[in-house]
Amino acid sequence: MIDKPLRVVLAEDSVILRDGMVELLGARGCTVVATAGTAPELIAAVAEHRPDVAVVDIRMPPTHTDEGIRAAVEIRAGTPEVGILVFSQHVETAWAARLLADGAAGIGYLLKERVARTSEFVDALHRVAEGGTALDPDVVTRLMRGGQRTRVGTLTPREREVLELMAQGHSNRSIAARLVVSERAVEKHVAAVFAKFDLPATDADNRRVKAVLTYLAESR
Repeated sequence: MIDKPLRVVLAEDSVILRDGMVELLGARGCTVVATAGTAPELIAAVAEHRPDVAVVDIRMPPTHTDEGIRAAVEIRAGTPEVGILVFSQHVETAWAARLLADGAAGIGYLLKERVARTSEFVDALHRVAEGGTALDPDVVTRLMRGGQRTRVGTLTPREREVLELMAQGHSNRSIAARLVVSERAVEKHVAAVFAKFDLPATDADNRRVKAVLTYLAESR
């Protein structure tokens, strides 16, 4: 069975960069179903095409401040099934926190100057489209400012290995396959991570997201 190409809406106000990204993504097997140069165009394109993932620049016309990420928050609220990958030169902490407020599943935030390879970017797109996360450690550090930075050091090597795979967006089943252990064993390691990070169960149960954020912040 042939995998369906990833359907992408691309929001970038620089025409040259936008056209270049369309070509690069096309060469990597993605289908850019629409492009947008402004936040309203982005919102309209997502509503019309319902892509697997929307790539969003933060600063877009007319003010070039935070129109893009405001639009991302609006898209997240209205169509949570659409993955969001913020791709920018800037970190807007307040808006990033709002974007992640209901969990990091299906959310990415990468900094342009830190993405060295096209394959890395496309891998992040697929991860986000599948409900995983792709967060640059610098973004995470700013979101976690003032937090403890020693909890990862309390983990066993296997617990840290499991957490690292969690941070890459893998499910417990996927982690078990990669480590050649049972899914039950992975669940025990994950539970140990939660305990060591002091993350009790809640109704929302976003402990997995918090554990990953802690790992990324402390592993810079």
